[in-house]
Amino acid sequence: MTYFVRVFCLVALIATLSACSGVKVSEPYLPNDRWDQREKRQSVLGGEGLTFGDSKAERQDQGGTGIGVNGYLWRATLDTISFMPLASADPFGGVVLTDWHTPSTSPNERFKLNVYILGQALRADGIRVAAFRQVRNNVNEWQAIDMDPKAVTDIENAILTRARQLRTESMTQ
Repeated sequence: MTYFVRVFCLVALIATLSACSGVKVSEPYLPNDRWDQREKRQSVLGGEGLTFGDSKAERQDQGGTGIGVNGYLWRATLDTISFMPLASADPFGGVVLTDWHTPSTSPNERFKLNVYILGQALRADGIRVAAFRQVRNNVNEWQAIDMDPKAVTDIENAILTRARQLRTESMTQ
């Protein structure tokens, strides 16, 4: 066999063995008098077996049950844009997408927001907003209009202000 074929077979064997590490095998039936005499079985490859990536202890330190972004920014985003209909909200990826919202004061204009929470820290650069505006033209079609950058910054600042309020409230309780 060539060197390439040997390496390929070795990689395939390792991948197959690592795939079997998650298989749960039930304990064999042992009568009560022999139950206490059984030995705890261990893996040939060590305590956790063959793993790729993080160890089990490192995965437990990460939590895994909470949201993947800053909780105050997440809650503040939902509070701040609650007047708009939500199209999608992903707490693990930190993405909130709204559907088009038409204000009652201007029926020929509509807005849409995409909010991205970029990390777990409560910082000014931890949030990014993309805002879209459309205006109805003479032939009753929606036409995209550029948003004022100051309006986008104001939305980001409103979310950050609300996040700071939520953090302050949680610290006083």
